[in-house]
Parts: sequence; structure tokens; C-alpha cells
Amino acid sequence: MKIALFATCIVDAMYPTTARATVAILERLGHDVVFPAGQACCGQMHLNSGYFPEAVPVVRNHVEAFEAAEYDVAVAPSGSCVASVKHQHAMLARSIGDRDLETRATAVGERTYELSSLLTDVLGVDDAAAQLGSWYPYRITYHPSCHGMRLLRLGDRQANLLRTVEGLELEPLPEADQCCGFGGTFSLKNTEVSSAMLADKNANITATGAQLCTGGDASCLMHICGGLSREGSRISTLHFAEILASTREHPAPPPGSLRRPGRRATGIAGKAGQ
Repeated sequence: MKIALFATCIVDAMYPTTARATVAILERLGHDVVFPAGQACCGQMHLNSGYFPEAVPVVRNHVEAFEAAEYDVAVAPSGSCVASVKHQHAMLARSIGDRDLETRATAVGERTYELSSLLTDVLGVDDAAAQLGSWYPYRITYHPSCHGMRLLRLGDRQANLLRTVEGLELEPLPEADQCCGFGGTFSLKNTEVSSAMLADKNANITATGAQLCTGGDASCLMHICGGLSREGSRISTLHFAEILASTREHPAPPPGSLRRPGRRATGIAGKAGQ
């Protein structure tokens, strides 16, 4: 199968190892990965903040970029960005009366999957250790992001994959369904509320006794990790794609390793598909 990587802004700019891990997982399963070069922001931030006119050219660019590439399905290591592509793009086109863009956005959205959904529902992965060689011998907890739960209805897909990683101990997170307080521009416009929500989330993470918190959205993990770091906590965060890609031969960073921005993912992903 030929799979298009939708890297997303924050992964491309700040967490390129998550994009590399996504490519590694798919190639390990025998699939070809391509990278639509014209992709940029999906417009989620604009749409969530109510800036519909400003979002139109951003959404149009995303649709055109993924129309121009040859692939069977597209995947992103982000529930929130996939939710935007699948649920918001066609809605925006419909709101401005652009029937053509609505049809095209719907078609792109129907072929776009969040990573755990693609692995579980399309590629038939149900045992990460057996099928991917996944190994990560640490005690971790898992934060399910809001968009993945509420818009994509991912359920336990991410957690179930994590449970099958060799050596991993998954500790249940109290009040796991509660938002971490990031919410894109919400955390900037409502800092006090956001900080209070983050404090509750991080208190629950700490209570698990886990060494690391994982999840499916880099933005939430960045928010959580920042709060933990300011508290002086030794708990770190790591995207679940990097845990699935971790093997005995090529392990992911251990708990306690702070995530640092790195090289842009486009170069790496481009090599995988071009």
C-alpha cells in the first residue's frame, strides 16, 4: 500500500522524531510512504478560533496538496489535525457555499487516518511486539487527547496497541477523559483556566507512579511536559508512535529524557517517499 504522510505543523517543526517513527512503523510493515510536498498547516487553529475567512486558503492548500499526490490512504500522528481534516474542512467549504471545495475536502478527509486507526482498522495490527518488534521496558501512563476521543471516536485503539509493546507497563490515568488544558489558542487566551486544568492533569499523571506519559497528540504532550518540567518533575512525555517504533536494536529515548526541537521532518519524510 502507498501511504501519504501528513506530518502536521507541530510535529514537523518541533517533534520530527515522531514523523520519522511513523514512517519507520509503516515501512516495517512493508508499505511505501510518500510525502506530499505542498502540505503546510491544516487550518485547525484558525477554525477552532473562529477565523473562517482566514482558514479558507489554508484548507484549500491542504486539499490541493493531497489531491496532487498518488497514494491509497493518508496518515497523521495527530488526532486533532485528522479531526480537522475529516470534520472541519468540508464544513468550512459548505459555510462559504463552495460546493466544489466541499466535495474535494470530503474526499481527502475520507482517505485520511489517525495513526492508531490506520494500524488497527486498515493494516490489521493488534500486537505491536509481534508485528512491529516494539520494545519499551518502562512504566508509563497514557493521556487520550480530546479530539481523538470525542471527534474521531478512537476509543482504546492507542492504549490497546501500547499494551502489546514488549516490556511496557501501562498504568491507568485517573480522570483520563479530562482535557489537559491546551486546546491550541485556548491556552493563550485563557491562561489561568488552562494552567488549572494542566495542574489537575499533571497531578493525576504523577499519582500513577509512571515514569513517562504518552499520547497521540504532540501539542498535548508538549503542554503536559512543560508543566511537569516547571514543577521539577522527572516524568517526561513521548508520542506513542515513538514507543511503537522503539525496538531492542533501536530503542526510543528512556523516561527522563526531555524532548528537544530537532531537524524538520520534511527532509526525512521526503526521503521515505521520493
